[in-house]
Amino acid sequence: MLNGIGGCTIAEAQYRLSYEEVQRWALYRKKRGSLHPGMRTERSAALLATLYANTHRGKGNPVKITDFMPHEEEPELSL
Repeated sequence: MLNGIGGCTIAEAQYRLSYEEVQRWALYRKKRGSLHPGMRTERSAALLATLYANTHRGKGNPVKITDFMPHEEEPELSL
């Protein structure tokens, strides 16, 4: 905590969060991605770039969002 700015310390947060709340946050992060503002901004810009590139590109071989996200790993394929 920096001069009372930014909320509680890590120890206080661990003490105050219930197990159910931690599980909900984990599900949110799995569905929506990182809570880091820079990563969220990068994903937003990559989404716009992907939409633009796929709109102005011919048929076949579409561009993926991860092509515009240098700090994100491409997810593994799964069934």
